[in-house]
Amino acid sequence: MSDDIAIRVRGLGKKYQIGGPQEKYLTIRDAISYSVKTPFRRLCYRGVDNLKREIWALNNVSFDVKKGEVVGIIGRNGAGKSTLLKILSRITTPTEGEVDIYGRVGALLEVGTGFHPELTGRENIFLTGSILGMRKQEIEEKFDEIIKFAEIEKFLDTPAKRYSSGMYVRLGFSVAAHLEPEILLVDEVLAVGDASFQKKCLGKLGDVASEGRTVLFVSHNMGAIKKLCTRALLIESGNLVEDGITSEVITHYLDQSGSISTNEDIDAIISKLPPDPTIRLENIEMYQEGIQVFQTVENGIPLEIVITYEVFERTHGMRVYFDLMDSDENLLFRSFHDEQSDTIPVMEKGRYKSRATIPADILGPINYEIRLRATIYNVRTCIPSPIRIPINVTQTGNYNKSYPGDTFRGKLGLCINWDTKKIL
Repeated sequence: MSDDIAIRVRGLGKKYQIGGPQEKYLTIRDAISYSVKTPFRRLCYRGVDNLKREIWALNNVSFDVKKGEVVGIIGRNGAGKSTLLKILSRITTPTEGEVDIYGRVGALLEVGTGFHPELTGRENIFLTGSILGMRKQEIEEKFDEIIKFAEIEKFLDTPAKRYSSGMYVRLGFSVAAHLEPEILLVDEVLAVGDASFQKKCLGKLGDVASEGRTVLFVSHNMGAIKKLCTRALLIESGNLVEDGITSEVITHYLDQSGSISTNEDIDAIISKLPPDPTIRLENIEMYQEGIQVFQTVENGIPLEIVITYEVFERTHGMRVYFDLMDSDENLLFRSFHDEQSDTIPVMEKGRYKSRATIPADILGPINYEIRLRATIYNVRTCIPSPIRIPINVTQTGNYNKSYPGDTFRGKLGLCINWDTKKIL
């Protein structure tokens, strides 16, 4: 094996059992009695075999990570990314395959992972350091940095069970990053923190990477993946489908992510949505000047988005909305169908058609993605995975009209009013 390898994964698989009747745990007396009465039959509960359906969260995954490499892991929800990191951090055992890890591993996988709820923040810092194999003196040298970064000085001697999810993340990330493991595994848990803390964490990950430590970073933030990682792994349905240069892997992922480009695509995606007891999506359409458009739109013409759906019962706080994202996964704005209401509205049972219009001269001549969802306010999300509609915007509007060959800068092509007068 090469001396520069930090992680070696070969034929990794993880199988879970789902569904089927629940097993009854028999006493020794029950088992003996059953075997005497029916010695040649397989033990079952009331004659019903405990058949279970198998699902492979990971299937024959193989790759190497070199020391000092920063690798992004991307894929849809449920693809197997978190399962992979749990196996690498020894939280979960694999069903098959081998994992060789050369170095001390620090992990931030889920809110509160590794913390004892009855111990204080201070005690959990020393506990985590000890688990990493650090001496007390080493932990004490890093202690002040950890507390300063986490910004929880006032709650340092409070039991962790009283921490909010944000406080868990702050302290957990700070401990994982500052106790200097050779290999750092970070899951999407950073999304729990506020925007300023996320930015702070990404900066710290950049520092960790520059120090030559190995980082595996799972995230849906493609901008962060592009910025931090020189290499990316794309996982789909438990399989490693691409391993290569970050920008190329991200492009492939976005191209294959179930986007809408035709009416047939719309029907196919809607038909695969899990049924919801409150709302059923029927159709999504986009129009410019009364003509239906798909991927290519003009920025000089208003873009109308039309969503048709049925509400099955009188619902308080039903909201249909979309996010406008850029190609780096930055949220540019979010728009709800009821955001101009003075009070939380009630939707009666029936079919609805909601229209949203993006004005002309708002979008720049770049690629965007509209992500549509529905939710019941403070209750639940009705469309668990957003319906993704890519749009390629062409330049026809007033933005930069006099200099059409000039490079577009920024994320939006706003054409705002200026007033220029000669004063001398």
